[in-house]
Amino acid sequence: METNLRRLIRWEGFLLAILALVVIVNVSRAPAYLTLANQINLFQLSIEKIIVALVMAFVIINGEIDLSVASVMGLAACLTAVLFESGTPMPLAILIALLAGVCCGVFNGFWVAYVGLPSLAVTLAGMIGFRGVARILIEDRSIGGFPEWFTTLGQQPLIGPFPLSLVLFATLFALALVILQFSGVGRLVYVVGNNASVARYSGIDTARLKMGIFIASGLIAAMAGVLLAARLGAVRGNTAEGFELDIITIVLLGGVSIFGGVGNLVGVGLAILVILNLRNGMSLLNVTGNVQTGVIGVLLILSVLLPNLVQMAREQIQRRMAERKEAPIETETSVSS
Repeated sequence: METNLRRLIRWEGFLLAILALVVIVNVSRAPAYLTLANQINLFQLSIEKIIVALVMAFVIINGEIDLSVASVMGLAACLTAVLFESGTPMPLAILIALLAGVCCGVFNGFWVAYVGLPSLAVTLAGMIGFRGVARILIEDRSIGGFPEWFTTLGQQPLIGPFPLSLVLFATLFALALVILQFSGVGRLVYVVGNNASVARYSGIDTARLKMGIFIASGLIAAMAGVLLAARLGAVRGNTAEGFELDIITIVLLGGVSIFGGVGNLVGVGLAILVILNLRNGMSLLNVTGNVQTGVIGVLLILSVLLPNLVQMAREQIQRRMAERKEAPIETETSVSS
């Protein structure tokens, strides 16, 4: 009974309840909501964000933050477009864009893992710098005219009704789940996120681990940027601008602690479903993009506040229960004396 109760009050149970409520409201207000086409579209419109959210979960659980992911996405998309426009074969342009993402990850990882600078400051600088490079590459233009096979990969079904990006997301989610929850690397991510100093004194190469995670973040963000270019069919200097808000919201709403060491991919998966269904329902009801962004912003605030409030309430309850258990002992001692 106690085990079942704990499961019900866990964050994942709370997210599941919210998801059920959102689905019920969407079904009642929009009859087309449950169609297969709408469900695929639900994922397709935010697929790049949720792909990056998977690696962002690793970053935050490890006790760090990466604010530069959206800028890396934009840089990779712009670099792909500029290289193709200059005559570079598209496969080679994609490879160079992915390598650029790796370089961005190495830049962030070096300053955080080996120099010891705060990831908030480093990746904030990266967010500004990488975006600046993207704008320099394209300026005020819009570059399109990509090969048909490239845009087909981003817009058309690949396996049955499912596009490449959705298949890729499902594969990455399964891989990330296995690595984070069931492997030795995943355990190290949690250990370092809980206390990097203790982990370092225990013989764990924390710098190498952090560097690896930031490189993965840069690579996955660049891949998402290329997918975004394929889906949109054209690229501008502000491509993917502001995406970091949604990405971080998904991870924190999934129960991942901003302080590191806490969270899992199941919660992140549920948060993805909550946000995607919420956005989709608002779109079907013709709610404007600005209002949708405001709702996501509120979710970001709640995702940070609610777990802390729950933890404070839980500690208060445990403290009162401990005081009640100690009270009879003190009375008995005073009587016997």
